Amino acid sequence: MLDRNQSLKDNFVSFTLSGDLPSSDITLTPQQAGLSAAEVVDIFESQCMSRHLDLQSRVMQKAGQSFYTIGSSGHEGNAAYAKAFRPSDMAFLHYRSGAFLVSRAKQVPGETPIYDMLLSFAASSEDPISGGRHKVLGSKTLCVPPQTSTIASHLPKAVGAAYSIPLAGRVKHQGEMPDDSVIVCNFGDASSNHSTAQGAINAACWAAYQSMPLPIVFICEDNGIGISTATPQGWVAANFKHRAGLHYIFCDGLNILDTYQKGLEAARVARTLKKPVFLHVRTVRLLGHAGSDAEFTYRSKQQIDDNERQDPLLHTARILIENDILTAQQVVEIYNKIDNQVAQVAKEVVKRPRLETAEQVLESLLPPVDRNNNYAKPLNDVQRAELFNHDKHNLSKPQHLAKLINWTLMDLMAEQQNIVMCGEDIAKKGGVYSVTTKLSEKFSTNRVINTLLDEQSILGLAIGMAHNGFLPIPEIQFLAYVHNAEDQIRGEAATLSFFSNGQYTNPMVIRIAGLAYQKGFGGHFHNDNSFAIFRDIPGVVICCPSNGGDAVELLRSCVKIAQEEKRVVVFLEPIALYMTRDLVEAGDNGWAFDYVPPAQSKPIALGEFGTFGDGKDLCIISYGNGYYLSRQAERQLADKGINCTVVDLRWLSDIDEVALARVADSCDNILIVDECRHTGSISEALVTMLHENCTKAPLVKRITAHDSFIPLGSAAYAVLPSTQEIVDTAVELVGTVVAKKTA
Repeated sequence: MLDRNQSLKDNFVSFTLSGDLPSSDITLTPQQAGLSAAEVVDIFESQCMSRHLDLQSRVMQKAGQSFYTIGSSGHEGNAAYAKAFRPSDMAFLHYRSGAFLVSRAKQVPGETPIYDMLLSFAASSEDPISGGRHKVLGSKTLCVPPQTSTIASHLPKAVGAAYSIPLAGRVKHQGEMPDDSVIVCNFGDASSNHSTAQGAINAACWAAYQSMPLPIVFICEDNGIGISTATPQGWVAANFKHRAGLHYIFCDGLNILDTYQKGLEAARVARTLKKPVFLHVRTVRLLGHAGSDAEFTYRSKQQIDDNERQDPLLHTARILIENDILTAQQVVEIYNKIDNQVAQVAKEVVKRPRLETAEQVLESLLPPVDRNNNYAKPLNDVQRAELFNHDKHNLSKPQHLAKLINWTLMDLMAEQQNIVMCGEDIAKKGGVYSVTTKLSEKFSTNRVINTLLDEQSILGLAIGMAHNGFLPIPEIQFLAYVHNAEDQIRGEAATLSFFSNGQYTNPMVIRIAGLAYQKGFGGHFHNDNSFAIFRDIPGVVICCPSNGGDAVELLRSCVKIAQEEKRVVVFLEPIALYMTRDLVEAGDNGWAFDYVPPAQSKPIALGEFGTFGDGKDLCIISYGNGYYLSRQAERQLADKGINCTVVDLRWLSDIDEVALARVADSCDNILIVDECRHTGSISEALVTMLHENCTKAPLVKRITAHDSFIPLGSAAYAVLPSTQEIVDTAVELVGTVVAKKTA
């Protein structure tokens, strides 16, 4: 097979000089499209830069100097629609957007797109967007958050960002984006079939159908194929042309005049009418999916040749020559000049440093800390009295977990105007368990948003709002539901700081009702006892209160961590403990706590665990429902002469290993009570942690749930830890010690 890279390069020159150029049914002139001759040349230069960057990347790869060769060849028409938008219009781009980024960079003084993109290709630590962590298309100065190998996963946050722009005006929030901004979001025809794309576009249409302003332009670059799977002819248009709430526009992405003109129209509709637009752009894909893709295995030589005859650079060459802007020789001179420029810059780029140590790689995992929280404005006594007027008779009485979380959210939202909540049924209904009751009444539905039933859209809304300076608190109705949208946390929210070298962040506190032990409500969807999906996501904070008193301070700390440290925080709320008041006997009120107002707050620091008792016979380590059961067991064990220290982890990430080992070291035995499954639970990590950090070899046992889904009804308790199991295991573990003491 011919070297298609060199063939494509040579063919452009020979076809242009011979005048053997592709035709077009579009009869627009540059003037009719709204472009000057100089602007047409400028777009062509951007296309050439993108093409030669693609080709150079493959040359570098063969020399071991480049590591990622998915390119933009065939999609260079996006240089034209890039000119139709402002550099301040935030753009969420897919990986074939090299020409877009070049074109936008040329609109901002001082940018060096060729050098910067080659640094990214070479994985240099001087890459201005990722610092050498990935080949990404992104730039802080160009308002392009970086994406990696995204397959439509960026669409939900693009919708969220678009929603946040008019929202900022409604709630008088000074956002990061200008009030008349438009969000640009492009993707491929194959990606348009992904459930994430379908959900995001559906969410935009759902909002627009209800006349909610949503200034976004979805741009589907349709090259007719995935990696090797063809898109059915006419499928994209059939799928999106008549969607309720969506303004559909088609353009020929091979023709920069049509693309620019339709791009302007898309920007106008989105900017002035605040409506979502679907810009369907015809493109071709050249040079296969990536450098490693042997295109000839699924396309005939004739198909490849025919495709290359539709090279968008050849179409632009025809436009330049037909409109007497440049001669064929001048077109080729520009093409070759840029080829030489890219090659020369590449020679310098490969000499630049790369990341060499783990410390360097990890440097951007956690965002830079900003303690200057300008959003927090404490209320005075009169303001708080008015805020809690509906509950004034209960404020001085001990309350259960759900009520204390509700009051904490009330204070936080009143003090911090950039907090916005979103989720299913959280507004007037107050959520399934009334945890958010009265919040929409106090703060309006602009700040307590009832969403459609789609977890990807809920989290995408939160990520997008965070891009505009909001502090989102999204709610996932049940822990099992987050599995529908895990990648929005893992692949999008948690990676943003890492791949942008700390320049972009999307802080938030994700409230999730979960864990097991619910009475009268069950099945694995509502009684899910596994949060393992969060534990292996670098940088994500996981918090789980076991009681209302701790929940107040922990939720305040989580908001502070998100706001100041810009981190993604998961706040896991044990459903079974929401309404729990008693600990041992009915009416003992042992699990009801006073509400501490913000002025008297005693923050619980990240990693700070709680302890009850100071017994040395046994250290019980647990969290959530397990801690509640362990406190019940502690009473019975004390009656048996076994004195315990009971540890409530509170934080299920960022654990203070040294401090925990110190407490464990002071006890004769250690029992870990973990309500999650035997396999994959945090108890496995805790055992390892204790063995690595304790000064003496600890005697450790675990009590966990069975490796089972949670069944319905009373059968659930057969596979979960119980108070009696804790007591029996503790007696067995400590029995010899007690016997010696008694003797």
